[in-house]
Amino acid sequence: MRVGVLGGTGPAGRGLSLRLAVAGVEVMIGSRSEERAEATCAELREKWPDRDLPLLAGENAAAASADLVVVATPWDGAAATARSVAKSLDDKIVVCMANALAKVGPEFDPLVPPRGSVAAHVQAALPYSMVGAAFHHLPARELADLRHDLDADVLVCSDHPEATSEICSLVSRIPGLRALDAGSLANAFAIEAFTAVLLQLNVRYKTRAGLKITGVDAPT
Repeated sequence: MRVGVLGGTGPAGRGLSLRLAVAGVEVMIGSRSEERAEATCAELREKWPDRDLPLLAGENAAAASADLVVVATPWDGAAATARSVAKSLDDKIVVCMANALAKVGPEFDPLVPPRGSVAAHVQAALPYSMVGAAFHHLPARELADLRHDLDADVLVCSDHPEATSEICSLVSRIPGLRALDAGSLANAFAIEAFTAVLLQLNVRYKTRAGLKITGVDAPT
């Protein structure tokens, strides 16, 4: 499987791309500028020279040609970016990892985007794609730092069982992550909004808080 990451040059996108590449997944980092995507690939290889990273670079249109596509742009551009390559995403699984948040003074506030969540807005922009929401609660710095092992649960939700299954399988390829089926895409609202709580904990306790669900016996 090749995974394309739209907006893969941003902190979240490049961190997820790195972890997937380390797990042996071929990843195409997409950007509005192919040169910027190439620079990101070069930076990751230079930072982790002992890793054989299967990374490719291209514009977002090229990344959209992958088997499974992740939308990792800032939340307010997620639907528009997805819509710009919609034809290439027909019948594909698309993962939205964006969170609608605003920093108001020292606090992080969740926002309510169109359709109630960023993921639902992306699904509306891609009526012929199978959109799922995942990876919201993984700190970008933690993803991008291979010196630290991951240890977190990833909540996955979608209205398409096939998408949920494939996304959970992808999550499980990354060591230290456990995928949990969190139901329909309607739950993306609560999942995205909870990111504000985690960010506030990170600031208050100077840490990189993640999410672990107790009492659930699910495969890792």
